[in-house]
Parts: sequence; C-alpha cells; structure tokens
Amino acid sequence: MPSDRVLGWVLPLVITGLAAYLRFHRLGTPKALVFDEVYYAHDADSLLHHGVELGPTFNHGASVNDFIVHPPVGKWMIAVGEWLYPGHPQTINGTVYPSDTFGWRFSAAVVGTLAVLILARTVRRMTRSTLLGCAAGLLLTLDGLEFVQSRIATLDIFLMFWILAALACLVADRDWGRSRLAERLEGIGHPVDYGPKLGFRPWRIGAALCLAAATATKWSGALFVVTFALLALVWDVGARRTGGSQTPVRAVLRHDALPVVLLFFLLVPVFYIVSWAGWFATGTGYDRFWAADPTHHSHWHLWKLPLPGIGDAMPQQIRSWMHYQHEIYNFHNNLHPTKAMPKYGFHPYQSHPQGWLVLARPVSYFYATPRDGKSQEILAIGTPAIWWASIAALIASFWFWIAKRDWRAGVALLGVFVAIVGWVPSEFHHRTMFLFYALPALPFMIIAVTLCIGYALGGPETSSTRQLVGAAGAGGYMLLVVLNFFYLYPVLAAQVLSYGDWKARIWFPSWT
Repeated sequence: MPSDRVLGWVLPLVITGLAAYLRFHRLGTPKALVFDEVYYAHDADSLLHHGVELGPTFNHGASVNDFIVHPPVGKWMIAVGEWLYPGHPQTINGTVYPSDTFGWRFSAAVVGTLAVLILARTVRRMTRSTLLGCAAGLLLTLDGLEFVQSRIATLDIFLMFWILAALACLVADRDWGRSRLAERLEGIGHPVDYGPKLGFRPWRIGAALCLAAATATKWSGALFVVTFALLALVWDVGARRTGGSQTPVRAVLRHDALPVVLLFFLLVPVFYIVSWAGWFATGTGYDRFWAADPTHHSHWHLWKLPLPGIGDAMPQQIRSWMHYQHEIYNFHNNLHPTKAMPKYGFHPYQSHPQGWLVLARPVSYFYATPRDGKSQEILAIGTPAIWWASIAALIASFWFWIAKRDWRAGVALLGVFVAIVGWVPSEFHHRTMFLFYALPALPFMIIAVTLCIGYALGGPETSSTRQLVGAAGAGGYMLLVVLNFFYLYPVLAAQVLSYGDWKARIWFPSWT
C-alpha cells in the first residue's frame, strides 16, 4: 500500500466533501414528488409509523394494506431521513404529506456521498495509488446519474451503495487473506498441498452482509451475490497457487468453499427474510393472512415439499409470505409496457440495456415551466464524458485482463457485465426497463476508466516524456468531465433556465 496514509484519507475526504455539498445543496428542490418518490416516500413513512407499507395515501391512521413490489431495506433507509427531518406537513397536488422533501431525500444524499469515499478508498487499494483513488472518487462525484439518484427518494442509489460496499469489503478481504496465508506459510520450505486454513475472515462477512442488504433493497442485488461468491473463490484459488499449493482448486474446495457457501447462500437469504420482520409482526401487511383462506389451499402445489402433508403443515404466515414473494415475481416478470403505462401502451422513457452505456434514452424525472419562456427539469442522465469514455475503457480493460492478466480489469468487466447484461433476458419478455437500472454498473465503469488513466500515466520505469504526455492527457480528460458535469448541472438539479438554455443541453431528440 502507499506510504501516504494521512493523505490517503485527507484527499478522498476532501472530494467527499465536494460531493456532499453538491448533493445537499438545494436538496429540497423541487417541492414536489419526483418520479417514483410517489411510491417510496410514502412507503418509508408508512414503515416508520406502522412497521409495514399501508395504504395509497399519507395517513397515519391508515389500515388498508398495499401491494408492494420491492423488499423493505431501501425504504427503511429513506425512513431514517423522514424520522430525522420530519419537517412540517405540506400539501402537494391536493395531498397532505407529513414530511418535507428534504427529509425523504436525506438518506439518498448521505449514501450517494459516502459512495464517493468508498470508491476512492477501494480504487486506492486496488491500484496502490492515492492519486488514482482520488480520480475515481472525483469521477463518481461528477457523474450526472449518480448525482440525480442521490437527490431523490428512490431505491437505486441504495442498491448501488450496498453493491459497492460489498466490493470494497471483498477487495479488502483479498489483501487480508493473502497476508494471512503468507504469515501461515512462513517457514515452510517445501511446496504445500492443501495449505493452511485461514480462519475467521471479517471482511468476507462484511461483504455478505452488504450483499444481503442489496438484495433486500431490490432483487437485482441477488445477481451480485452469485457473482461475488464465485469471484471470492477464484481469488482464493489464485492466492493458494501463489502460495505454492500444487492443487489450489482442491485446497479451496477443502478449506474455503464451505464458508463462502454458508456466508453468501445462507446468510443472505436469512437476512432477506428478517428484513420482512415488520410484515410478519404487524399482521396488517398485504396478503398477511392469505393462507388462512381455505379456498387458497389448492394453490399450494408450488410450495409443497416432496413429503405429503409437509407443505400444508407449514405455518400459515410462512405460506402467505411465500405466496406474496411469488406475486412480486409475477409483477416484475410481467411488467410489460402496456402495464407500466396503460394509457399509451408504452412508457415514454423506457430503454433497453444495449443503449444504456451510450445514454440513448435518459429519464425525465421532473419538468415544469415556472413562467413563460422558462424550463425546469431533472434529467436522469450520466455525464457523457464518463459514460462514453467508459466504452473505450472497457474495451481496453478486456485487453488488460487477457494480455496483462490484470485482475482489476477483470473486476471492472465483470461488474458491468452483471449489472447491464444481466437485464438482457428481461428484454426477451418485453419488460419495461430504464436507464437508472444501470446505476450499479457505474462504479465498475469508473474503475475501468481509472485503470486507463493509470496506464496512461505509467509507472516509475516510464520515460519522463511518456509521463508528461500521460499526465497532460489525464488532466485534460478530468477537466473535460468537470466542464461536462457543470454544463449539464442545471438540468440535473432543477434549476430554472430560459427555454433556449435548456434546449442547448438536450443534445439529441431522444433526450427529451
């Protein structure tokens, strides 16, 4: 690791301070429900006061349960902000809300800011460079999509945060595990077969807990549970091979595989079930007593165990909960355009995975004309200088991974592949999808860009001319990102512009 331990914290914290200022400045603007805040701000308030999502309106006396299509963790995080900053009741479009806009957006701004610090420190660990860690943190600070998602009360910023936190834990565990293996191999002067056990691995437990929180925020987090579990095992094989094991795969199967399976495939489901504690405890959640209806028993062929009678012997609340999960699955699997926007037969801002990296179709979360000739918008779009550059960076990362065996490039490629290509099967079902589904890919895209900056700068053995050219190119690119972000800032942060200034920032017809 770099020797500049103090600067290794101070500089990322300074960049994180910039991220905090950008995200908290005018956080309560606009005083309106932005896009899916209409669901999540309400659900968080209901969880805060009832322990479960109730009713279609903000009403503390509500007793009508509501069909909810996402797990509770992200909404509980939103509820923390509503608890800390309840504000004063306000009326928006004829509906009375018990919390102000700052309160229900507070938690998103917090995790969106902390993500900058986590990425900066993680990239510093991956590259052994404080400079490159700070570059990654600054890129995340200045990305438009992460900025917008950090300023509205929806779930995707929490999903990205927990996946990034899991990556940070896994990278720390990679270093910790290799160090522990080296210590236990010290003094062994001959090739080892299986090698020693490594014992308790706290960072790996942290990674599993973060992935559990991601999955309990949105089901798409489960894709990273499988991915990171396999990545951990691959890294273990590489560590034991480096440590001299003659049979590294067998060594991992003997010492490391079972703990990984227990952590990632037992702890995560248990955490997910526990996250529904409010639904189990209150007795007022949607479908809470579904299994108590005798007419529903005939549906239980899905959940019966192979032994006759066992399925029917399952507690009613468990059967009701499993039925509810199946209903959620049906909702997502059948979220066709005609269902998402029945009036039009399609959603005007839907997009497809193959167009996400090129920003083919961003989402307009909010648009208003506060007075004649003026426009005010929140456009959920990534900073083009980052997203378009990441395409080239990912191509370069493929070469770094194949030709140079750079494991960091492999991480970047894997993360983007899972976060974006993982949605392609849904397209075959014509599911409605949006650009912000790609948000979990963003940290991995930035890792790819940062690695390219590092290769451009070169190492100590690089000639001074090469270093000078690389530094000029890297500095010019970072300046371009800064200019690009602040040029788009007014349409990211709902600033009031003249129509001409607004139109100048809409570069393509598909951005409107």
